[in-house]
Amino acid sequence: MEYARRQFIKLGATVAAGAALSGNALGAQEGRDANPIPGEIPAIKGLRLVSFSPDGKAPARVGAVLPNGRVVDLAAEAGRSGKKLSFDPRQMLSLIAAGDKGLAEVSALVAKAAKTKGALQVQDVRLFSPIPNPRANIYCVGWNYLEHFEEGKDARADKAVVKLPEHPVFFSKATHTMNGPYDPIPFDPAVSTLIDWEGELAVIIGRRGSNISEKDAMDYVYGYSTYNDTTARDVQQKRHGGQWFKGKSLDGHGPMGPWIVTAGELDPTKLHLVTRVNGVVKQDASTGQMYFKIPQIIAELSLGLTLEPGDVIATGTPPGVGFARKPPEFLKPGDVMETEISGIGLIRNTIRAA
Repeated sequence: MEYARRQFIKLGATVAAGAALSGNALGAQEGRDANPIPGEIPAIKGLRLVSFSPDGKAPARVGAVLPNGRVVDLAAEAGRSGKKLSFDPRQMLSLIAAGDKGLAEVSALVAKAAKTKGALQVQDVRLFSPIPNPRANIYCVGWNYLEHFEEGKDARADKAVVKLPEHPVFFSKATHTMNGPYDPIPFDPAVSTLIDWEGELAVIIGRRGSNISEKDAMDYVYGYSTYNDTTARDVQQKRHGGQWFKGKSLDGHGPMGPWIVTAGELDPTKLHLVTRVNGVVKQDASTGQMYFKIPQIIAELSLGLTLEPGDVIATGTPPGVGFARKPPEFLKPGDVMETEISGIGLIRNTIRAA
């Protein structure tokens, strides 16, 4: 009953039901890619929550995207309504920590805003990562698609790993890897020349908890986002004793967005994930192919380890990565990497010389 109640609240105003966006895409600003939000947003169940700046210069604030492409500035809307919020509308982490009460307040503001006119359109604002400044490292799951585990056997530096582990392989990426959905990814040949793509589904935790059971795990999920675990393969495999952390943690090597889709009735086991480089499909899979499912990931990660609201879990990448190809392929300056998940959205990042 508790899970059903929370999911009903997460549905909120059901703001994204198959609507057309007005206007053209946002042009590149300050080195960012053009906003690739399509003319029509696919129908979803839930809220689309964004961290955005109206003019690209003001600090990030929290908003919700309406079906017609309008961005509801939660702080401004609360001010007009005389509504005191239980969270800081300038901080996504604050909204997430507010839990059900915060979502209910957002849903009420969205419902009211939908009846009025507003100036902010999604194609005219700058979208940051939904969580621009994570509280802690991004948690990641390795080898979570069987074909990805198999494709990397010949290319992996560690030849001792020949069998998929019985438990999820966890590692983390530093907070400064977090990058916006349309921001450039730095490329510095003095650091690495073997930059690889890894499209993934990101799970955002909504409640504090440890030792969470698989049965209760989904009740701790706040929402989902599109993520790319961009990786420096030479650093990951050939330096630092084979530890993954540094090769996974270069600044800007973790774009996420374009928003958080609240859990609602979105089925994370039936999402289509595609990664493209310069328009060519490199990864094409279903999240249903994940070997370790989200409940098990949360249960095992939280065993003796406290998860906090706003924690991000990248759930693993499917086959098709560059280093396992024959011959290997890697990103270079000027390449455009797109990561897209059905029901969530597309992020687009250009590789740019630092």
